[in-house]
This record gives sequence, structure tokens and C-alpha cells, in this order.
Amino acid sequence: MKAGFWTAPEGAEQPINVFPIGEESLNATNSGLTAAGALAKLATLDSAELARNCPNAVELLSNLAAAIASQKGDAPSQLFRLGNLNDLERRLVADVLGEGEVAGVVALPNGSLAQIQESVLAGIWRVRLETDTSDEYIEVGAIPEIVKRAAADLTAEDIEIGTPPEGAMNVLPVLAEVRERALAWRAGTRSQIINFTLLPMSPVDMSFLQETIRNGPIQLVSRGYGTCRVLATGIRNVWSVQFFNAMDTIILDTLEVGGVPTVAVAADEDFEDSAERLREIIEAYFK
Repeated sequence: MKAGFWTAPEGAEQPINVFPIGEESLNATNSGLTAAGALAKLATLDSAELARNCPNAVELLSNLAAAIASQKGDAPSQLFRLGNLNDLERRLVADVLGEGEVAGVVALPNGSLAQIQESVLAGIWRVRLETDTSDEYIEVGAIPEIVKRAAADLTAEDIEIGTPPEGAMNVLPVLAEVRERALAWRAGTRSQIINFTLLPMSPVDMSFLQETIRNGPIQLVSRGYGTCRVLATGIRNVWSVQFFNAMDTIILDTLEVGGVPTVAVAADEDFEDSAERLREIIEAYFK
């Protein structure tokens, strides 16, 4: 068993899996487009015809551009329903937005999952609720509200610390520190990080730590500069944040006490950049 907050059963390596929302593109090819790929495809299409045939999609994109231009990181997010879009318009919006760096799943109280996918325009998210009737919407904000709600409502406020097994070394003081910081943290204050890469924690310590804190309802993956996996633990305000190299080996293993870790969150400068880029796309391809 390798050391790390998340430890795979019998030492197996854990593949980093999320469940992409997916959508057929305008020419029925894979929708996992980069920004360059989406724009290259649009450049081959008749923009005037698209604007005529997809007025609701063009209006939605214009509304998204206005919304993200006014969005702030600490402000409530803005939701946009897709019920008035036809199939062609949905595919057009999917191609413009593409798939960005952050994706993930959120477990809901009824046992279903919510899938989230950031677009290539940071701060614009696609969210799909996998219920009996799939519900999809677009959300503008730092992180979808469903992530914040699950982190607050589906986790425990306190830690019950039992008796560690034989061979444990440093896990009790670490758990005491995690508990104290988690109970003391308040929104708007700085997150605090416990770095296991630097701590002398044995596999027994890490196993007991995970059993005590448990896994929570949220799994996010950021594939920006390298890969980062963010897992909510079962304790409110406590997150496992792990960075991987190209060989999928953990190079930085931490617990972060605070709000949703910043590695998965869009910032104010992202909103400004995305608003400018989306306005340029609308001008270039739909005017």
C-alpha cells in the first residue's frame, strides 16, 4: 500500500476517472474539443446560416458573455437553462464551449450523480444531473453551486477519533490538528495545508487517517499544468488535494482545510478573459 491520503485497495493504482458530460458535435465527431478545435470547426461552417437556424443558441451565448463579464468570484453563480434549444443549437453551444481543464462528479443525497465540466472558457460550466430524466444546464461562476452545497450538506461537522492500530506513529496529532483547523475555519479566511509529502507518516498512519476522515461526495480533476485530483473528505472543510506527474505518480499529497481548493476554482481574471474571448467568438462567427 503506497502512502497517501487516498490509498487504493491492495495497493492498486487508482485511475483518475471522471464521467464527461459528452455531446455529439455538429458533424457527429468527438465533442472533447479544445478551444482551437472548436473554433477551427466553426470556421468551416456558414456563420450566417448558423445564426438564422440557431437564434436561441446565439442569444444564449450572448447572455453568457454578458453574465461572465459581470461575474465575481465571491458572487452567487448564474444559471442558464437549455430547454428552449433544439438539438442543433445544443450541439452548437457544446462545440463553442468545448471541454476545459476541470471536470468531476458530485454524489447527491438521492443516490444519483451530478456531472460537471468546465468549458474552455474558464468560469463557464456545464452541469448534468443524472436522475430519471437527465437535466442539463450551464452555470457561470467560480465553481458550480452544487459542489458547494454537497461540501456543506453531505459532510460531517466534526471528527470522531478512535484508537489507532498498532504501528501508528504520528496520526493522532495530525488528526487533532485537522480537527482543530476544520472547526475553526470560516468562509473568507485563508485555507490551510497539511503536506504529507514532508511529514513522517507511515502507511499505517495514512490508512487510519483515511478511515477516520473518510471519502466525501465530491471528486474533481484538474488537467492544467499536470494533473491534480481534488476529493472532498467526509469532514466539512477538509479536502484531499493530490498532484501527479506524467507517470500518474503522486508528487504532492496534501490535506487542505478551507473552501473548495483554488486549483479547481475560476478567479476574477478568468471571468474577464473568458468574457473577452466569448465576445470575439460571437463577433467572428455569428455576426
